[in-house]
Amino acid sequence: MLSNILDRISFWALFVVIVFLPVFFLPFTKIPIETSKGLLLIIGLAISIIFWTGARFFDGKVVLPKSKIILGGFCVVLAFLLSAVFSSASKVSFFGTMFDMGTFWFIFAGFLLMFISSILLKEPKNAKMVLFGSILSSAFVLIFQVFHLFMPSLLSLGILGGKTDNILGSWNAFGLFAGFLAVTSIFVIEFFSISKSIKWIFSLFLLLSIFSVVVVNFPLIWVILGIFSLVVFVYKVSFSSGSTKKTEENVHFPTASFVVLMISLLFFMSGQFIGGFLPNRLNISNVEVSPSFSATLSVTGQALKDHPVFGMGPNRFGEVWAMYKPSIINTTQFWDTYFNSGSGLLPTFVSTTGYLGLLALLYFFFIFISSGIKTLFSSIKNGLNWDIATFFVISIYLFVSAFFYSTGPVLFLMAFAFVGVFVGLSSHVHPNGVMTISFLDDPRKSFFSILFLVFIMIASASLGFKYVERFASVPYYGDALSASSIPIAESSVINAVSLYSNDLYLRTYAQVYLAKLNALIAKGSALSDTEKTDLQSNFDKALNGAGLAVIYDGDNYINYQMLGFVYRSVAPLGVTGAYDKAIEAYKKASDLNPLNPGLKLEIARTFFADNKSKDAEDYAKKALTLKSDYVDALIVLSQIAKNGGNNASAISYAENALSISPSNKDLINYVNTLKNGGSPKVPDVTTMPDNTKKTTIKKIR
Repeated sequence: MLSNILDRISFWALFVVIVFLPVFFLPFTKIPIETSKGLLLIIGLAISIIFWTGARFFDGKVVLPKSKIILGGFCVVLAFLLSAVFSSASKVSFFGTMFDMGTFWFIFAGFLLMFISSILLKEPKNAKMVLFGSILSSAFVLIFQVFHLFMPSLLSLGILGGKTDNILGSWNAFGLFAGFLAVTSIFVIEFFSISKSIKWIFSLFLLLSIFSVVVVNFPLIWVILGIFSLVVFVYKVSFSSGSTKKTEENVHFPTASFVVLMISLLFFMSGQFIGGFLPNRLNISNVEVSPSFSATLSVTGQALKDHPVFGMGPNRFGEVWAMYKPSIINTTQFWDTYFNSGSGLLPTFVSTTGYLGLLALLYFFFIFISSGIKTLFSSIKNGLNWDIATFFVISIYLFVSAFFYSTGPVLFLMAFAFVGVFVGLSSHVHPNGVMTISFLDDPRKSFFSILFLVFIMIASASLGFKYVERFASVPYYGDALSASSIPIAESSVINAVSLYSNDLYLRTYAQVYLAKLNALIAKGSALSDTEKTDLQSNFDKALNGAGLAVIYDGDNYINYQMLGFVYRSVAPLGVTGAYDKAIEAYKKASDLNPLNPGLKLEIARTFFADNKSKDAEDYAKKALTLKSDYVDALIVLSQIAKNGGNNASAISYAENALSISPSNKDLINYVNTLKNGGSPKVPDVTTMPDNTKKTTIKKIR
């Protein structure tokens, strides 16, 4: 039957998405790994949905699971949709730079993955294929990474760098992924009816997982892994005592979960004394930066006060952090760091989607967890299919990881997929677990049903094509960043912007034309008439790029910082009002990031360059108030004092700067020249705004 063939194609497309998501990437390209995984997700989902929809034309019915979990997932999608609609930067909230995590379309894709999984993977046979396929692909990832630790250059595949680079994302995310394989292996060993040889294979997988977790040595993993091992241990003992089938298999001691529990406790309690041994021997250095859990809660609370219902909008944690970050951050080296997410994915989502997003997430997890717990206790009593319990446990592991850490897209999407499998299996074993909608027997119902199915197919194909178009811009942008010459960078960034215009690309566009502008300025007065025309043209294009970036996202301080930098760069050329417009842009950036001393100092430097020393001094002191050890601010104050003829104050500021950075040779020379009555030349340390400010994970307060 043709519908069966189409259903099988749909199943295999979904199988490829779930199973190959951890291992898929495009080697020897300039395409980031997470972006390439997005391509697999979108194309695979589109194919699966289109063929599943096509199959419905021929069998004339749609079978859907009856599940409140699906309803809860839909509520989450609806909350993200409303938040994105009311966002002041809706383009950022809907799609972001390239299908960013936390955007509406990313969450919607996760929901579709869950929904289609619940439909296609309701049969235990299909679910087991996905489960064991995911286990094998996970084991492959871990094996590959172990070899990459010892041969990083040989196995770089043109995209991986040092030892900790991996095909999942951050190094700690890799560790959490290893924990996922460990939990899955424990559950299979303890509860599945498998042969001894298969158990030995899973024991090897478990050993490989533990080795990987030891190498990563992320304390959070030991905590989560220990807790889940304890739960499995207690559950196994409870099942053995509560089961009505008293076979030898039911009552064996849960060795695997007990051993992992003891290992987790040992490494967590010993800290770096034992945990740091293997990473040190392998020369593994892992420094990742993110806000701590308390700092994330702090900015979330402030964001909810000012934007209670819909939040600032999905995918806008960077703006939330810039506006509400704690002042104590300025005492750390990360005072000017732009964070795309908080301590974990789920708290980040709450901070950007308001109370509506919070309530939707709470409802979804309440329904899911309560349904899963009922399944677990039902298994103890009735000995139900262990596949259902397995998918619940590993989904919870992945969601718990996402609560405490920004796991990246792979683990989060796998969690949604496994929730879908849990829903499908649960609905399959219950007599009234599904609802069947037949539409070929009624002409009116048939017309609207077929029309709706056609709409789904067209929408899936259209969204897939639209994503591919935007995806095509990524290699061009990569070429622009790695270009060996300005003409190559110019051509590449133009192609990237033409395919997909966003503020990241537009800021790079502005930087390229600023570079061309500076190259012409460096020639001095020896400019031809053509070059003078090019000078104006390059300024106009740089200004246009920065201005369009501001239009794209007017709440991102980096866009205004870039606009200010463009105006300030051309102000010495005598462009009318350039200093004033630069100050206006910098002030707007400072309003969006009020505790950033660097922006205050940029205003001070611009005032000073415009010979407005009093205003420059005021803003430099504001910068110093925000960050008392800000060497650059002290130097600017010293320059202002020197320019005003107050040499004593100039020396005092310079000596204070030197006391903060006593080994800085430039500062030593600067102070000595001032004391000798000379006029030291201090290079302008103003740099172009960091166009790609991103960070990974290390807790800061």
